[in-house]
Amino acid sequence: MDSPGAPAPIRAPEALRQKLAKIGLHSEADLLVHLPLRYEDETRITPVARALGGEPVQLEVTVLHNEVQFRPRRQLVVRAADESGEITLRFFSFYPSQQAALAEGAHVRVFGEVRGGFFGLEMVHPRFRKIAEGEPLPAALTPVYPSTAGVANSALQKLVGAALAGAELADTLPEELRQRLKLPGFARSLRYLHTPPPEADVEALQARHHPAWQRIKFDEVLAQQLSLRRAYLARREQGAPVLVARDDLGARLLDRLPFGLTGAQLRAMAEIAGDLAQPYPMQRLLQGDVGAGKTIVAALAACQAISAGWQAAFMAPTEILAEQHYLKLRDWLAPLGVRVAWLSGSLKSKAKREQLAATAAGAQLVVGTHALIQDGVDFARLGLAIVDEQHRFGVAQRLALRNKGSNPHQLMMSATPIPRTLAMSYYADLDVTVLDELPPGRTPIKTRLVADNRRQDVVGFVSKHVAEGRQTYWVCPLIEESEALQLQTAEETYAQLSVELPGLRIGLVHGRLKADDKQAVMAAFAAGAIDVLVATTVIEVGVDVPNASLMVIEHAERFGLSQLH
Repeated sequence: MDSPGAPAPIRAPEALRQKLAKIGLHSEADLLVHLPLRYEDETRITPVARALGGEPVQLEVTVLHNEVQFRPRRQLVVRAADESGEITLRFFSFYPSQQAALAEGAHVRVFGEVRGGFFGLEMVHPRFRKIAEGEPLPAALTPVYPSTAGVANSALQKLVGAALAGAELADTLPEELRQRLKLPGFARSLRYLHTPPPEADVEALQARHHPAWQRIKFDEVLAQQLSLRRAYLARREQGAPVLVARDDLGARLLDRLPFGLTGAQLRAMAEIAGDLAQPYPMQRLLQGDVGAGKTIVAALAACQAISAGWQAAFMAPTEILAEQHYLKLRDWLAPLGVRVAWLSGSLKSKAKREQLAATAAGAQLVVGTHALIQDGVDFARLGLAIVDEQHRFGVAQRLALRNKGSNPHQLMMSATPIPRTLAMSYYADLDVTVLDELPPGRTPIKTRLVADNRRQDVVGFVSKHVAEGRQTYWVCPLIEESEALQLQTAEETYAQLSVELPGLRIGLVHGRLKADDKQAVMAAFAAGAIDVLVATTVIEVGVDVPNASLMVIEHAERFGLSQLH
């Protein structure tokens, strides 16, 4: 598998190769690691009399009679027997060749689930094969592979078997390391998974807990880490703008802030500042909880790029969040003489969009949504690309922003809590900085699980909360990823709460509102003109309303962890 050159293509007819390509099988090496989903035991024969039990079994029987019946529907009905009893085999879809193979006197092995029928024991559409007298049973369990239309499992078995027979499976690990980690050999593990012996622990194999599976999993993670590390080292060979501040813009921003930075923010800024001053591109993930102060760290990084004579771009996944960032960054930086531009897809007139696209060439900081990566937006000297909630963007979108400049530095931010070990594994090509402190005065968040039958208690708590001068989000459940159903649920909840909370100002925001209407509702909520905002997942990413200190989430089990966060 490690031999130089292109991997050997699958030896099969062209039509079959095209079908295999649909499931990612292009080479002999692909076949080797195309592992079974489950296994069937064709290594033993069960007598007909002992076959009823709900489990698939293999019978060896002789055909006594077959006929095509037309009531209640067309079907091939075969009576067969062994020494212990008789059984009926039913086929509702069959070919003449199958009917001929099941002629009277034929000796066959059939595999399937036996059930009790009106006329005794029966199998419906069993797999069958004619056999010669005394033909031996298979020596291994039968693997069942992931497949696609037009590719039989038997064909995959033959192809995988041929690939295994011709493969030179040198171990990928040094022997000393393999022994120390108590891992079985690579070749032995692969062969075991494709052809496990009859006594194998099928439950452990199918649950993927078997030592052979552990070895394959280890190699998969190792390959992923090595490929990411190679990408990381290759990036270090690329050139990038050296962003060394030539004035005190960052210091002046800090002087204007009404708060001081936490120790974690200072550490993060030092790491980022060091990266920006290097001649190779930074690719750093800044991870911190909501309220940990990621935005000010990003603003200080932008100041360093601007001070060095380069531009910075700040991209967020939703218009609500992007505009919120724009307003905050403009308030911080415009008084210091920084030209901050705003770019989004909902800007009305074509002329205005063109004007802002042109502004991108002269602005020092451009904030926006996906509009930043559209054609026609050209940066004169993009030195730093900042991406907020980076997990919401695809790789191609992040690359498109990078391609707007001459290999700019990249700072990616996320509030989704990623355990450090997972972050180091999954983002091995990134440097990771964690903001592990909250600013002073932040109170811990309390999470409560309340049963549906206590809804009126929740409504009462919301009423009391608003009476104390606070605001509330009421988030409606995600229903099968359907925006239409989600909207319906949100509208019903809005109507219900309007009745249950008659003295309160209830608002509604969802993904199908026009951008202007959505902005108006969010602006009203931020201004305190709405007490309870009924919302869909449109508010999922980072919307900042400090006075909204309560969030009710209906059917939280329908959301992913990152959405809940």
